[in-house]
Amino acid sequence: MQELVLNPPARLLSADQSGEEGVASTRREFELRLAECGPLAFRVARSVLRNDADAEDIAQEALLKAYQKFADLRDPSRFRAWVVRIAFRLALDRWRSARRRERRETEWAAPELKPAPPSAEQIAVSNQFQERFERALEELPDKSRFVLVLAAIQGYTLEEVAATLEIPMGTVKSRLFFARKQLAEKLR
Repeated sequence: MQELVLNPPARLLSADQSGEEGVASTRREFELRLAECGPLAFRVARSVLRNDADAEDIAQEALLKAYQKFADLRDPSRFRAWVVRIAFRLALDRWRSARRRERRETEWAAPELKPAPPSAEQIAVSNQFQERFERALEELPDKSRFVLVLAAIQGYTLEEVAATLEIPMGTVKSRLFFARKQLAEKLR
């Protein structure tokens, strides 16, 4: 991953009365955390996108967003999880965008190769389930949903989830258990 060059956000420059000293301390603190979280942001993006170049772009974008909002972070001890969440969401957005673009390009390039359109019943069932699943997933508490997405959907091991979120292994297991249980109940 290429090195990220950090220029202080404009709001830090104008809002900070102590000038360079405050910017420098914010920058130093961020750079210390960046050394640990830069490769992690790349791995998270790579796991979603399965492409090194796109993952590098997303990791850079995630770190830039984190730097721009670093002064607003309420709990600096949660920095790592915060960066993971930013990278994960940006990568997911990129993945969805690529899927839509690929579908459009395929339909445009070879309209005769279009699969037979699904029946109205198939569409209704698929759409209903997808909507119910997304709604049920959104209704889960953030802590449970994040563990569920990383462990069950993205395929991370429980140890990796615990390390990423900086929580004990037992907490990961219990959140995953209850998230699955709640999701199953909501989907019934």
